[in-house]
Amino acid sequence: MSIKTPKLTVVGAGPGDEDLITLKAIKAIESAEVILYDALINESLLRYASDDTELIFVGKRRGCYAFQQEQINELIVSKAIEKGHVVRLKGGDPFIFGRGAEEIDYVRHFGLETFVVPGISSSAAVPAYQGIPLTKRGASESFWVITGTTKQHKLSADVRLAAKSTATVVVLMGMGKLAEIVKIFSAENKQDTSIAIIQNGTRANENVGIGSIRTIEKIVKEKQLANPAIIVIGDVVKERAILSSIFTEVAEG
Repeated sequence: MSIKTPKLTVVGAGPGDEDLITLKAIKAIESAEVILYDALINESLLRYASDDTELIFVGKRRGCYAFQQEQINELIVSKAIEKGHVVRLKGGDPFIFGRGAEEIDYVRHFGLETFVVPGISSSAAVPAYQGIPLTKRGASESFWVITGTTKQHKLSADVRLAAKSTATVVVLMGMGKLAEIVKIFSAENKQDTSIAIIQNGTRANENVGIGSIRTIEKIVKEKQLANPAIIVIGDVVKERAILSSIFTEVAEG
């Protein structure tokens, strides 16, 4: 019986559409002895796993954690020592608010080999699926990607800095802080700035609300928008109607 080398591959599963996963990610899933996967991944991706692969859900749903982060770290190590190759499958890109770096830092102390497979980040892909470019000449020269909720469960202070800029602002995990975000942008006299909220982005059940800082809270209630959702703020949101019509023509053609 051969002894397998304990190793961890942190894999980005993309934003939700199962086709938005890389070939390298699929190869990692196929070679895994154990897969620890989060709630935001498309579970259809697990079909690439071997029949012998142990699948463990370690994500969060409706405020309930299947495992705390410390438990996940310990589980990665124990499973790698027991079985060999562990794949940690995360939504989007594992190094963009995915805690992938934290897990790698932890397991390296136990001598595990570590690898990373980048994923397509929801911060760019979800707006793109709605025809919203994060940058466009004449509209936005840069963009911020900010977590809506910090480790202390507070809104990131970077939102205040971003609100003062002309950049596109993308807020992940920010629906619970929407009222606070609206207040910050309103204080910068940006009540008429365009904003999009995209729930379940790139998936079949995608739900979208488009409005302004002034109107978005009402739109959220009307359309019953909730997490998981991405908030996009800036003039580029106005490009949605133009690009969406182009996408429709291409699809119909």
